[in-house]
Amino acid sequence: MLPAAESYEALAAAFRWQIPERYNIGVDACDKWADGSGRLALIHLKADGSRRDYSFDELKRLSNRLGNALAAYGLKRGERIGVLLPQAPETALTHLAAFKLGAITVPLFTLFGEEALEYRLADCGARVLVTDRSGLEKIAPLRDRLPELKTVLCIDGPSAEARSFWHEIDKASEAFRPVDTAADDPALIIYTSGTTGQPKGALHAQRVLLGHLPGVELPQELFPQPGDRFWTPADWAWIGGLLDVLLPSLHHGVPVVAHRMAKFDPEAAFRLMAELEVRNAFMPPTALKLMRGVERPRERFNHRLRSIGSGGETLGAELLDWGREAFDLTFNEFYGQTECNLIVANCAGLFPVRPGSMGRAVPGHRVAVLDADGNEVGPGEEGDIAVARPDPVMFLAYWNKPEATAAKFRRAPDGGEWLLTGDRGSRDAEGYFRFVGRDDDVITSGGYRIGPGEIEDCLLRHPAVALAAAVGVPDPLRTERVKAFVVLAEGHAPSEALAAEIQDWVKTRLAAHEYPREVEFLDALPMTTTGKIVRRELRQRG
Repeated sequence: MLPAAESYEALAAAFRWQIPERYNIGVDACDKWADGSGRLALIHLKADGSRRDYSFDELKRLSNRLGNALAAYGLKRGERIGVLLPQAPETALTHLAAFKLGAITVPLFTLFGEEALEYRLADCGARVLVTDRSGLEKIAPLRDRLPELKTVLCIDGPSAEARSFWHEIDKASEAFRPVDTAADDPALIIYTSGTTGQPKGALHAQRVLLGHLPGVELPQELFPQPGDRFWTPADWAWIGGLLDVLLPSLHHGVPVVAHRMAKFDPEAAFRLMAELEVRNAFMPPTALKLMRGVERPRERFNHRLRSIGSGGETLGAELLDWGREAFDLTFNEFYGQTECNLIVANCAGLFPVRPGSMGRAVPGHRVAVLDADGNEVGPGEEGDIAVARPDPVMFLAYWNKPEATAAKFRRAPDGGEWLLTGDRGSRDAEGYFRFVGRDDDVITSGGYRIGPGEIEDCLLRHPAVALAAAVGVPDPLRTERVKAFVVLAEGHAPSEALAAEIQDWVKTRLAAHEYPREVEFLDALPMTTTGKIVRRELRQRG
């Protein structure tokens, strides 16, 4: 989508959005390349080390069959389908089939516990769920509490609780006519961590893929180029895996590597990228920090990478210097959020990358720093980072939460409307943005944005916990780690054993990346006169 240009200024001046009135992600990212040529689409590196390649022709045939199977089980246009799977061909097929059917996919992280899954599936009213045997074990106890969930498909075969994903595909017809969707029709709900209460479902339109393209292409050094091949260790259940890597690559006809790492292994990451000839990667900062500990990577791994993008946390000068030494390229940091992703980015091939800067506005997006009245502030002044509405990458609304949707926007004195990212920052005279801090207490840990509200709700369900607060405290590897401050209920006394029990309580009910790595017991939490927790004081305690 980005035009050829010799400079950022020329690129920004020449760029124009090309959003058709009628558009479907499944057709665009799959069917248009299925011309009988056998063009490579997906490389699946299995856990046992074996490899299975999929062409776009195969993806079309299989997703058409799956679309017919889903329709046979009553999934209709606008209805929701949960996707509780790791990086795998079945994940891509489910999204493609659902998009072509006009349904709305809901990606779900495989490490979510029962409470996290129950909330999301109930909130969106999912009618169908596609999962594996591990996910099935988590869902089985919840079925009675999810009356709208009518059908579960398991990629590992049938059971008493689920039908066989592949059997349903095998018996279905390849003849399928995709639904004629508008670019603004809903396609995807991605749950984002909130600061209070439960997570909110960000509802995106079919156009969200097109809206992502400039923000993928810029930090990936004007992606695609001949021979490109994309991989990320980020789960496809997150917007960074699904819409920063998988779907944009398929849109451009670029092969994607699918590989599930049970736990990120930096040596294995170097080896995978070298052996599978990966040319482009999205690597969260925590992954890069872990990879920095690998000795002599350029001597040991004959990689062919030409671009690495990173987002979620600010990259420092030390990490950038290591990247040039280890890969002979400059990491391009980018910025966005689930509601409005990839709006600021670096591109070392077009302009200098400055340590600590998120980059410049991606062409097509009007990004500004605002004061409390909605006016743009001057160069170097701090304010609220915001994005002008309308914008193709911007979400439609929070699912069933009109008040929260309205609160996300600010009206400017000139009548314009801005989406507030919730982050504070500044922009210099050359258009470089710097992240200053968050005004919403979201915790950034290992590349994940974690809302304290969901953790605190889980903590309060423990019988020993009377009050609880979760904050992020500095961590050299993860940027921040989750720490819980707990006031115990009467009859319970602080102990290391109880702290460990509370940690396990959260880990098994929410997700491994959300559990508090520290628990500190207090007699009382610092509160405002209106009863709000003063998190600033807790963060200062460390």
